[in-house]
Amino acid sequence: MAEPKENDFLDDIEAAEEEAYADEMAELDDEAVEIDSLRAERDQYKDRFMRALADAENARKRADKDRREAENYGGSKLARDMLPVFDNMKRAVEAAQDLGEENAALIEGIELTMRELLNVFKKHGIEVITPEVGDRFDPKVHQAMFEAPVPNTKAGDIIQVAAEGFMLHDRLLRPAQVGVSSNPG
Repeated sequence: MAEPKENDFLDDIEAAEEEAYADEMAELDDEAVEIDSLRAERDQYKDRFMRALADAENARKRADKDRREAENYGGSKLARDMLPVFDNMKRAVEAAQDLGEENAALIEGIELTMRELLNVFKKHGIEVITPEVGDRFDPKVHQAMFEAPVPNTKAGDIIQVAAEGFMLHDRLLRPAQVGVSSNPG
């Protein structure tokens, strides 16, 4: 029988070491792949969490804004329906001035009712727009009912106020109805 040579023995050891090293590297590669996979999954969950958190915050802000708008402007339809009541009360106050002293209690009652209506308007954020003759026409808060050339006025000056306007907080409920000068000079 031939004796194994020392080089063959070393070759076998070297081959076994290389095989063990290859197995170890394969295990490390599998672990590295698994770690990379877990990191990617973690990053994906983190991204989903951050998006869900942002969506929840946006929904909270939107709900808060909707609640404030409903609180401020939810009664705008009722407020618009109350404007003719104001107009009629104003006419009653103006007409009551001609009734005389014998109707002082009636006049006082109408004036008190008008003040109470204005207090309720103020309490709910309704502001009366009361332009004066001579003011400049502002299309944001005034509605021109007619134009007429009036001496000693400039074009765009208010020459008559037909009805007051109303704002609900920062929104226009009804523009003030006015007559406007069309005088060219």
